[in-house]
Amino acid sequence: MDLATFLVQCLNALQYGLLLFLVASGLTLIFGIMGVINLAHGSFYMIGAYMAYALAPAVAATLGGGFFSTLAVGLVLAVLLGYVLEWAFFSFLYEREHLQQVLMTYGLILVFEELRSILVGDDVHSVAPPEWLSGSIALGELMSYPVYRLFISAVCLLLALGMYVVFAKTRLGMMIRAGASNREMVQSLGVDIKFLYRVVFAAGVAIAVLAGMVAAPVSSVYPGMGNQVLIICFVVVVIGGIGSIRGALLAALLIGLVDTFGKVVFPQAAGVLVYVLMALILLWKPDGLFKA
Repeated sequence: MDLATFLVQCLNALQYGLLLFLVASGLTLIFGIMGVINLAHGSFYMIGAYMAYALAPAVAATLGGGFFSTLAVGLVLAVLLGYVLEWAFFSFLYEREHLQQVLMTYGLILVFEELRSILVGDDVHSVAPPEWLSGSIALGELMSYPVYRLFISAVCLLLALGMYVVFAKTRLGMMIRAGASNREMVQSLGVDIKFLYRVVFAAGVAIAVLAGMVAAPVSSVYPGMGNQVLIICFVVVVIGGIGSIRGALLAALLIGLVDTFGKVVFPQAAGVLVYVLMALILLWKPDGLFKA
């Protein structure tokens, strides 16, 4: 492997790991802080990808188009979707057994897949990146790297920084951390824990939708795409430590490295290397890399 190829694979690993973090961070919020096993989280990623495909013509007709305008409209719709779902369904699950959470969220997967089929169809669609991000950067004489993949990495890094600031430096973050540790005590101090959880869930959904929207030009848009990312996101959460944002970031980067270089060096065993990594880390630290 020459230097240019190694550099490209490092960039691919970084971009894949950061995109995994973008999806898994929303799952970390919902699963780690609210204690709800949300199997439908991958469906939110799928919804985001289909929003990137379906909203672009509508935004172009009404707002004049634009990549960031489409992202903004999609995020607003995602926050509303998350708020309504938490109010209508998830607010009843906090005191229920995990089996009931699994059954209800699996039912949501089926509902979202059927609605996707009715509204958009079952074809595979492509989403073009904006023209100003469609170029490539030369890496040596024969290789180049797409600018849009670097843009995805930048978006993920900015989100990671923003989440750190919110959780570590703001009053809202303090209330969220306290609510995850002792819900009854936070309620007794006058905090509206129901509204707080609703905000957390809406944020988790919005992050997953954003991940789907920015990933759509790279991965295309196709039925069932959320199911493939769901399992690996749970692996990220478990490796990083349930409820830990920094753990999710480190775990996603490790998985990105193992998966990317595994496909190059050990292509026949690449499918199991991520789970071998998870087993080794859990043998070393059963609670994950970090605690919330």
